[in-house]
Amino acid sequence: MAAPDASLVLLEAERLALQVGERWLCCEFSLRLAAGECLVLLGPNGAGKTTLLHTLAGLRAPTVGAVRLGGRPYAEWDSLAAARFRGLLAQQQPDHFSASVLQTALIGRHPHLGRWGWESAADVALARAALGELGLADFAERDILNLSGGERQRVSIATLLTQAPQLFLLDEPTNHLDLHYQIAVLDLFARLKGAGRGVVMVLHDINLAARFADHVILLDGKGGVLAGTSAEILQAEHLGRAFDHPIRRLDADGRTLFIPD
Repeated sequence: MAAPDASLVLLEAERLALQVGERWLCCEFSLRLAAGECLVLLGPNGAGKTTLLHTLAGLRAPTVGAVRLGGRPYAEWDSLAAARFRGLLAQQQPDHFSASVLQTALIGRHPHLGRWGWESAADVALARAALGELGLADFAERDILNLSGGERQRVSIATLLTQAPQLFLLDEPTNHLDLHYQIAVLDLFARLKGAGRGVVMVLHDINLAARFADHVILLDGKGGVLAGTSAEILQAEHLGRAFDHPIRRLDADGRTLFIPD
């Protein structure tokens, strides 16, 4: 496998700051995510991780600063072209109508179709392959309304794979998943990262962040933010301040673990 082109910058934030009402979620910071890199957003509940992710996805404007996708501001992107370049896994997936798992996965192809276009055999094959990656090959004809929370989450991820963006923006991708599928899903995105895609994800588990992140943005819920490499940010003192609880770092068998003290 060829090494990802690290000169290809997929996402940039310049002097970014976010405010909701009277509350500042984060002070100014900058970031740069290249092809083949993973950025994890960490912080306590309510710190603004989802709001930040939606800002990086172009769904809301920053209060201060700028966000660029593939080197261009979102304002210069056609909405369909942006959807082909970056894909968002939302935290919640409301299902108002009955549909098969395969039909749901095929929604990922919509940015690639014309206004009156229909899915081709190649699109269906791509969706089936994505379902197979998530252990859902036998679920294609199942009704989406009859799935468990974990099964529905895997369908959402398969839909995102079917979309085939260059940049994945994931809001709690391990939500509802058992331990086996948590690691399987994160390993899947690690492989995609190795193939030159970019990954940004909100995680709650510090140890999963330590395992998979190249870069980390740590929000403290009080407007403070630290942004840098995983090695720079994932330090016990930084994490303890952000989560308002003492944290201890352990290094064993070539891995770094963080545990509450």
